[in-house]
Amino acid sequence: MSLVMDREAPAASNLPAPTRDLAQGLRDIETFGMAIVPDVLTGDTLKRTREALYRAAESDRARGREQKFSLDYAHDETNQRVWNVLSRDPLFEDLAFHRIAVDYVRAVLGWPALLGNLSANITGPGGGEMVLHADQIFVPEPWSSQPQGLNVAWCLDDFTEANGATRFVPGSHKLNRAPREDEAGVATVAMAAPAGSAVVFESRVWHRTGHNSTASETRAGVFGWYTKPIYRAQENWFLSLKPEVRQFASEEALVLLGYRAELLGLVNGGAPI
Repeated sequence: MSLVMDREAPAASNLPAPTRDLAQGLRDIETFGMAIVPDVLTGDTLKRTREALYRAAESDRARGREQKFSLDYAHDETNQRVWNVLSRDPLFEDLAFHRIAVDYVRAVLGWPALLGNLSANITGPGGGEMVLHADQIFVPEPWSSQPQGLNVAWCLDDFTEANGATRFVPGSHKLNRAPREDEAGVATVAMAAPAGSAVVFESRVWHRTGHNSTASETRAGVFGWYTKPIYRAQENWFLSLKPEVRQFASEEALVLLGYRAELLGLVNGGAPI
């Protein structure tokens, strides 16, 4: 597979068409490394979820509780991470354990699986770009032919090329490796999608946050990160999760949170609860 060394690749044809059909979405992931599911969040649900995220982000910034991410550029203060949104509002539980998300997790990763994190990324005017990467960089190379993780990105604002939509290298998952330093300028395609869409992408596909070139627009997305059960979760749910999330969680959610463990993560030989 050849990689064109160019800053941007504008051809939207390099991305799959939006689909609500799981079987087609899985074919898209196999071909492109990603699938786009339209109109998942609509109306008041989308509005309230967006407001809840921006409220959490404002609180973090006001209280000095922002945490940078290692793949963000240290100088970029316009790109804000909001961590552990699962504990911020029950609306985010609806994203983490959404039927569409879990169906993709089961189909791509198998079951049981783990929810590694549920965090958000808000790009502000004049910034955003992060290091080109694949999500399973913690896995030693050579990688296997199967992804070890899956990301479900929830678009709470319209994702556009201008406001820093996530940029992908479609098909790069077939290389079964992370990008090298000399590939930082490889051609990428902006994943434009309207608010309410869910973008599902497997952990080997190369991507990065796009540059927000607008004068006043922000672009917010919530990212649900799932892995096969042999990997440590990015967020330590046993320390950071609000008790009521676990208390009222479904059996499926308890598996994803690591409380219904098998073989690994046991307590006295059994599941934690």
